[in-house]
Amino acid sequence: MKPSSRLGRQPFGPPDSSMLLLAVCLLLTGVSSAAPCITLSKKSGPPTSGILVSGRGFQPNVGVDIYFDTKDEALVVTNSKGEFEHAKAYAPRSAYPGQHWVTALERNNDKGAQKPFLVQTNWSQFHFTADGTRWNPYENVLNSKTARGLSLHWTYTSGHRFFGSPAVVDGIVYIPDWPDQGEQSHLYALAADSGSLIWSFIGNGFDDCPAITKGIVYVGSGTNVLALSADDGHQVWRFQTGDSIGSSAAVSDGVVYIGSGDTNLYALDAHSGTELWRFGTGSFIESSPSVVNGVVYVGSFDHSVYALDARTGAKRWSYATGGIVWSSPAVSNGVVYVGSEDGNLYALNATNGALLWSSIVDEVAWSSPAVADGVVYVGVNATHAPTVYALEARSGDKLWTYTTGNAVVTSPAVANGVVYLGSDDGNVYAFDALNGTLLWSYATGGMVESSPTVADGKVYIGSLDGSVYAFSLTDRNEAGQATSKRPGPKQLRPDFSLEASEPVATGPRH
Repeated sequence: MKPSSRLGRQPFGPPDSSMLLLAVCLLLTGVSSAAPCITLSKKSGPPTSGILVSGRGFQPNVGVDIYFDTKDEALVVTNSKGEFEHAKAYAPRSAYPGQHWVTALERNNDKGAQKPFLVQTNWSQFHFTADGTRWNPYENVLNSKTARGLSLHWTYTSGHRFFGSPAVVDGIVYIPDWPDQGEQSHLYALAADSGSLIWSFIGNGFDDCPAITKGIVYVGSGTNVLALSADDGHQVWRFQTGDSIGSSAAVSDGVVYIGSGDTNLYALDAHSGTELWRFGTGSFIESSPSVVNGVVYVGSFDHSVYALDARTGAKRWSYATGGIVWSSPAVSNGVVYVGSEDGNLYALNATNGALLWSSIVDEVAWSSPAVADGVVYVGVNATHAPTVYALEARSGDKLWTYTTGNAVVTSPAVANGVVYLGSDDGNVYAFDALNGTLLWSYATGGMVESSPTVADGKVYIGSLDGSVYAFSLTDRNEAGQATSKRPGPKQLRPDFSLEASEPVATGPRH
């Protein structure tokens, strides 16, 4: 998917059973059919989300304006029963995280109904999405100006090192720790707003990022792939591989893809944990797979990058680099970007694996690249040279570099013109994505090898000092965290330029 399309409006998606939900709404609220009631196709989503609005209990054959907060976004005409279905509204790009309101209001009076809509952005897996770009295109609180005002919001201390990276879904931060010898490791679920512990799960070693979808957390622990309930952490299923797992899971279209030290990349049914296929590379896999357009991309310790059919596991192509591939591929605009221990960042044609360019970034490139707005960002495991690079995505030309105080094995995160990453010098950094200007840094008490996550105006990261950190803006107005006030009918002004939709049919329901 092109970066520009990622910034556009989000699709509406399949509607739910709106009429059934409307009937339930009426029953639960105890109002008659004459009282307006609306339902939304979704209760939450990121800025630009499409929302389908359905209603009943309105006057027959009248115009109804659909508002998001105070902006009139659609005009629909009710049918002879006072109903309408699937009116289209959007959460605007500028809608800050928090609760907002969708209102359906008859144009000629104050008769209407409202429902809340929660604006939030989930960073649900290591790559943000399965394509591997580590780019959050929805962030609208932090930018190159406001990021200078970041400060510590909360910490959670377990006493064990945090190598793994956080995922943030529905207001919960999921992050694993790594224990000292003889101690237990945990996957933690923490409240994103406060850092308070919701639940923890004891496992046999975690060091990567969990993936969360449809209420299930997928994570590697020891030799097992675990599926846990996102609500309370109870185990749903377990799949055993032949060696320890150092790869983060990627979840796409109901399938969990994850690599193992037993040399195999596994595809597991997300619902049951049943093995669908496995592909052997002949050496360890600690690269986290990316999935784009029916193809899985992954690196291996055998020095190669592989492209596999996502449905069957059949090899489409492979490309041999000059060293171990720890790095996880990022796929953007038909190009696979991946680092190698030979010191190069490679750009490969996603269809056939042909080399488009390679750029020497230093001795070792363990960091997984991030790609946003035509630029590739990557860190390198070197102590004597620039350890953060920004490269032109089409050519590999260096745009800027920045030298931190030690190696960078963490992978960058990009959001709204800012690049975030950690370093073995113990700091978390924020750079201007355009020119590499240092905007902000924070010193933790240990090396930072966890990769950052940026969601809803906060930055989350772990440190080897045994703590998880959350950073945010202290100024609530600047942070945009205040809940949107519920608008009253007299606050809403119709947009007379809107064209009315056709009324829905009034035939019998089945």
